[in-house]
Amino acid sequence: MAKKSPPIPVITLPEMFDKGILIGKESVGDAHSFADPAHSHRHDFHLFILQEEGRSQIEIDFKKYQLKNTAIVYIHPSQVHLMTRVGKGNLYLVAVNNENLDPRYLKLLEEIAPADPLLLKPAEFSILAQAASLCIDVFERKDDRLYSTILKDSCNTLIGLIVSKYIEHAEPVAGLTRFEIVTRDFRHALEALFIKYKRPSEYANLLNISAAYLNECVKTVTGLPVSHHIQQRVILEAKRMLYHSNKSVKEIAAELGFEDYPYFSRQFTKVAGMTALTFRNKNLD
Repeated sequence: MAKKSPPIPVITLPEMFDKGILIGKESVGDAHSFADPAHSHRHDFHLFILQEEGRSQIEIDFKKYQLKNTAIVYIHPSQVHLMTRVGKGNLYLVAVNNENLDPRYLKLLEEIAPADPLLLKPAEFSILAQAASLCIDVFERKDDRLYSTILKDSCNTLIGLIVSKYIEHAEPVAGLTRFEIVTRDFRHALEALFIKYKRPSEYANLLNISAAYLNECVKTVTGLPVSHHIQQRVILEAKRMLYHSNKSVKEIAAELGFEDYPYFSRQFTKVAGMTALTFRNKNLD
């Protein structure tokens, strides 16, 4: 009998943190002291990791990242991840649920996700460390009359600084070409609607442009056609479900909006280079 994959773990904030915010600093001596689940998981909150020094490795949606010295990581609740190695160093960890995020920052986080980790210069990181230290001080002052408000405001200040770093390291919106703006809007639509829409023409209609023009924009900016991005996003979600659930391939295909199961199977094999069952068996613990 084939070994079944465990259901995807979703880590929630402990009930003791009923304010929906958790922040702290951890000095890590070696990989074994890092207090994070030993298996890939998701959170029901937004996670920010600020690495003050040291070296670490994190895997996010099947992609490995090496972090050296000062770095920041943003992990969206939808992303599957695992901290695979942590060397000596200091980490600030910030967990915040949707309700506590400033709506402006929440909107920006949805736009930049999924975001690669950023390696920062010490001077860039300094203000983040100062803001994080203030948040920790506030977090520990639970008897203050305005505790909840001050904690929320201080954490949003830190998150605003983090978001600004991601924006700073990205192409300024004012400097985007028409092709880049269309590609950005397509990516946002794809993230929200990839289960419902599978055809380039559907996204083109949504953006009020022709399918040919959408493809021209996306291919010019990314080097790959619209169909490639749609397939990659759908198959990424399929991989997540294959790895982290016991649902059959047919059930997964249906949840991802495919009425034609054989077509889904062909698409998965084409994109992943192996069948869905082979992928599941290969990634079993």
